[in-house]
Amino acid sequence: MAGKLAVVLFNLGGPDRLESVEPFLFNLFNDPAIIGLPGLVRHICAKVISRRRAPVAREIYAQMGGRSPLLEQTREQATALQGCLRQRGHDAGVFVCMRYWHPMSDETAASVKEFAPEEVVLLPLYPQFSTTTTGSSLRDWQRAVGSLGSDVSNRTVCCYPAERGFVSAVARLIREQLEQVSSTQKRRVLFSAHGLPKKVIARGDPYQWQVEKTVVEVVRTLDIEALDYAICYQSRVGPLAWIGPSLDEELDRAARDQVSVLVVPTAFVSEHSETLVELDIEYRQMASDLGISGYARAATVGTAEEFIFGLAELVEDALSRGTEPSPRGGERICPGSLGQCPCAARS
Repeated sequence: MAGKLAVVLFNLGGPDRLESVEPFLFNLFNDPAIIGLPGLVRHICAKVISRRRAPVAREIYAQMGGRSPLLEQTREQATALQGCLRQRGHDAGVFVCMRYWHPMSDETAASVKEFAPEEVVLLPLYPQFSTTTTGSSLRDWQRAVGSLGSDVSNRTVCCYPAERGFVSAVARLIREQLEQVSSTQKRRVLFSAHGLPKKVIARGDPYQWQVEKTVVEVVRTLDIEALDYAICYQSRVGPLAWIGPSLDEELDRAARDQVSVLVVPTAFVSEHSETLVELDIEYRQMASDLGISGYARAATVGTAEEFIFGLAELVEDALSRGTEPSPRGGERICPGSLGQCPCAARS
C-alpha cells in the first residue's frame, strides 16, 4: 500500500450564521480574481459592496435556516470520497477547503500538514475550470502552503467537465425528473450554470467552453431522441455585460413556446443559495408569473455514487502523473484560443 494520501476538496464556502454574511461577502469581493483592482482600492470597494449587499443576502440565507448548507454538504462529500478511496486501498484523509468562509486555506493547510501525508491531491468541486473559482482557490492554497513551509508536492486536478461519473450522475438525475412528466407534455431541459462577466471569458477563461462540453456529454448520455434543451446562465449581478442567454430569457422563451421546463444545475455539485433559493423559489415564481405550466428542478449530484466514484478515479489518475495542474490523463482539453486554461503555459 502507498503512503498516506491527503485529498483537499475546494469549494466556495458560505456564511455559517447571519452575522457572517457581511464578512463572507467582503472576502468574496476582496478577491483579486473577482475584482481586479489594486489592493487598497479593492479593499475599500469590497467594504462598500459587502455592506450594501449584506441586507439582501441575509434575507436569502434566512430562507435557508440562517446559514449556508454548503459546508455540511461538502463534508458529506469528503466523507464519502474518503470511504471510497480507503475501499480502493488508499490510506487517505479528505479535507475541506473553502475560499471565502471557514475552513479556509490557512486552516486546512495546517490540518493537512498535521496529517503528515506523503502525497497531496488538490481536487476542486468545480467541474468546469474558471480563473474566478478553481484558479483563485489554487492560488490561495499555494500562498497558505508556502507560509507553512510544507515540502510535500501537490498534484492538481484542474477540471473534469466530461468526467463519466459526474456526467452519469447528472444524466440519471435528469431522467428521474423526466419520468415524472407525461411523455405527451412538451418539455424543455434548461441547463443552468452560474454566469460570468463577458470580459472574463474574453480574456480566455475556459469556463463557458467547459460548461458547453458538460452539456454535450450529458445530452449524449441521455440519448433522448430530439431532446429540446438549452444552455443558460444565472446569478447575474452588477452593471457589467454577462454571458448568456440568461435563465430569465430562457424562461421567457419557454413561456412563449408553451413548454414546461426542467432546470438542471450544471456547474454546481452541491445545494446552496443558487439552487435552494434562486432556482427553487425565485425562478419558480418567475415561471409561474410567466404562465409556464410546469417547472421542475433536478437535484445536484451531491454524494451520488457515480460522482464519488468518479472523483476517486480522478484522484488516482492525478497520483499517476506530474505536479502541473491538468485534467484526467494530463492532456489539455481546451482549445488553444483559451489562454487562461491552466494547461496553456506548457502547451
